[in-house]
Amino acid sequence: VVPFLLEDRLKELGGRFERGPDWQPFAAQDGNLITGQNPQSSELVARHVLTSLGRAT
Repeated sequence: VVPFLLEDRLKELGGRFERGPDWQPFAAQDGNLITGQNPQSSELVARHVLTSLGRAT
């Protein structure tokens, strides 16, 4: 069990927290860091990766 919400801790440390609607696909990219919100985001994450590699679909 984590004694804090990740969102709150990231903001305290100066990070930017983004999220989409619950249970909907959402992906974000900051430089080489690419992350998805949930399993439904896998296609969006894959598109970000392909674009980053110069192989956009």
